[in-house]
Amino acid sequence: MRALISVSDKSGVENFAKELVALGYEIISTGGTYKKLQDAGIAVIEANEVTKFPECFEGRVKTLNPYIHGGILHRRDKQSHLDQAKELGVEGIDLVCVNLYPFKATIEKTDDFEEIIENIDIGGPAMVRSAAKNFDSVIIVTDVADYDTVLSNLKNGTNTVEFRRDMMIKAFEHTAAYDSMIANYMNGRFNDGFGEYQFITGKKSFQTRYGENPHQKGALYEFDNHFTQNFKQVKGEASFNNINDVNGALKIASSFGDENAVCIVKHGNPCGFAIKGTLLESYTEALKCDPVSAFGGVVAVNGVVTKELAEKMNEIFLEVVMAADFEPEALEVFEKKKRLKLFAQGGTKLVMSNDTHDFKHVDGGFVYQNADCICDNEVHNAQKKSELTATEQEMKDLEIAWKVAGLTKSNCVVYVKDSAMVAVGMGMTSRVDAAQCALKKAKEMDLDVSGAAMASEAFFPFRDSIDAAAAAGVKAIIEPGGSIRDDEVIEAANEHGISLYFTTVRHFLH
Repeated sequence: MRALISVSDKSGVENFAKELVALGYEIISTGGTYKKLQDAGIAVIEANEVTKFPECFEGRVKTLNPYIHGGILHRRDKQSHLDQAKELGVEGIDLVCVNLYPFKATIEKTDDFEEIIENIDIGGPAMVRSAAKNFDSVIIVTDVADYDTVLSNLKNGTNTVEFRRDMMIKAFEHTAAYDSMIANYMNGRFNDGFGEYQFITGKKSFQTRYGENPHQKGALYEFDNHFTQNFKQVKGEASFNNINDVNGALKIASSFGDENAVCIVKHGNPCGFAIKGTLLESYTEALKCDPVSAFGGVVAVNGVVTKELAEKMNEIFLEVVMAADFEPEALEVFEKKKRLKLFAQGGTKLVMSNDTHDFKHVDGGFVYQNADCICDNEVHNAQKKSELTATEQEMKDLEIAWKVAGLTKSNCVVYVKDSAMVAVGMGMTSRVDAAQCALKKAKEMDLDVSGAAMASEAFFPFRDSIDAAAAAGVKAIIEPGGSIRDDEVIEAANEHGISLYFTTVRHFLH
């Protein structure tokens, strides 16, 4: 039996090779891997002894040779293949262990295109594909984490076709993700990220209990290692819908830096938000916005949950609490709530991956775009269009309202007072309906909107929303501007004594 080992990630390779030798394998290797194994005192054959051809072109050509690929690819169940292999002097290769040149690490550390090109693996993917294609006879190993599993199957006589098939699938996933990464990088560098093809790849983080509904399967996939590093299931199992709601709450709560932001979400929409002196105060104020909708909702806490905050949260039924972390005493409090799920990131504040691009499935494909970004300076640099200037607190409220509006389903209008959301209308077919729906809800909750700041993620096409806001006592409004009736909107704001700001940027979220 022969094994070919040629790896960029050399962690654990010495022990893996030693164990294979002990099992009766002859080891073939190349370049740095060959040297490492040789230095470790492992009997190893250099690949050029097998290929009968030296490595050339500065190592660009090492294993692209019939003695290598013939040894991997010939079928052991076909006598004609066995006869031809013998005739040609091709010896079988029964295990291939290959992981690829570190393309991702290279593009993260340098913009030198020549270096990047040299870190595109050719021979490695070819060997992986050859071994995967012939999985009926050959074991393909592409992941360091699989070394022990492979050895265990070899030692226990469980090197079955089913096991090799699983390794085959993993190998093709490996090369597909690698090639996708290269193609996407090249399109990003030369085609503004919008090439003829767009490849979206993710690694499974975990299986969800089911999808949106019980008859649907579901799983969470991650780009890079974002969820591996920043998502811990502290209590309970995350569902498909939990992940979606947590994502919405996280985006809003994490948008305010180190501030004590708390966001409550129900069915992907915010129903409470506040920034106060403490997280306990923030949650208490956020809950006031819509405690009915908050029942069974998801809470994102931009900080560490204390015992006191946990006790307050336990007063109603919540489905999920997502926080930077939890104090041990808080976890003890939450143990009383059997259905409550707790997720943490393991830090002091919430973080997002800040993906550069965004996509949405449509029937038959997907639409793809640069990710939207709501920047702090959009409010700071907003153009004052009214005669009246907003106070310092009103400007703070405008900033909160603007960010929440930009991260909420359109058409959307958000009302904020004293750094707490007091009303929100979202997902409406008309902007005036969103404004009026929010005010109606606030009245039902006995919330005083007078003195509040209001934000709309897109311009007001008519003055009617301004008139409605004025009737409710709104004192400051922020919107993108850009309507053909902007003059009417400005005039309405001045008539009612409302400060009005245009950001010139809209944030549709459909």
